[in-house]
Amino acid sequence: MRKLPQPGRTLVMGVLNVTPDSFSDGGDFLNTEAAVAHGLHLAAAGADLVDVGGESTRPGAQRVDPNAELGRVIPVIERLAAAGVPVSVDTMSAEVAAAAVGAGAVLVNDVSGGLADRDMLATVAGLDAWYLAMHWRGHSTNMQQLATYADVVTEVRDELAQRVAVATAAGIGRDRLIIDPGLGFAKTSAHNWELLRRLDELAELGLPILIGASRKRFFGELLADAAGPRPPRERDAATAALTALLAVNGVWGVRTHTVGPHRDAISVAGMLSNPAGR
Repeated sequence: MRKLPQPGRTLVMGVLNVTPDSFSDGGDFLNTEAAVAHGLHLAAAGADLVDVGGESTRPGAQRVDPNAELGRVIPVIERLAAAGVPVSVDTMSAEVAAAAVGAGAVLVNDVSGGLADRDMLATVAGLDAWYLAMHWRGHSTNMQQLATYADVVTEVRDELAQRVAVATAAGIGRDRLIIDPGLGFAKTSAHNWELLRRLDELAELGLPILIGASRKRFFGELLADAAGPRPPRERDAATAALTALLAVNGVWGVRTHTVGPHRDAISVAGMLSNPAGR
């Protein structure tokens, strides 16, 4: 079994949405050629992993048939993997996960933590791949109705701990597991900020943590002006600022649409945190 990447700094996962309806770049890379070109661009900019997804999980998004999802992601994964690019697959489908790993993906990024497809965990247990389990309470069509917590950090931590227990019982070793608190998934902006402030409590689970904050709505609300919330593509600087803070605090990885600025932010954080090691 391959070892989990530990590059000695915060890892950068580049987002590659092969979808018509993702919230900030839907349709930009639906064509295979465009998707492959963008994946190569992300890798050249310093992405440690390129995360290929064929189903949008934005609020209100509808589910995608697995055959359509396979048609979107497999040709892209095959070509990127053949070019030597480390690839992950962003999917809730066990069928797609298995096909993606067969095509060269090294990580399965499941936003449902194994809840959307009852075959997912057993399938991943039999694959030579890492598994990223995100905190999730329901599909995009109704997830915001589930954003009710007495203490969001404690409840997210405990619900993630339960998913980790189920995953390990299915045969996925802890050395193959990464967790993600799921910012924006059944979370309000206040919930997202509270999770970020108290990441040390999630770290008590003893697993690598990935944060997917890129261009999300809570940045738009924070940076709103008289015209309304800041548009998604104008949230990149704020996202990179957060990445620098996360890197100072030793977070394992970040997931982002724009790789270069985040690698730069991580380099700055590394110099401030450990100047002797630079």
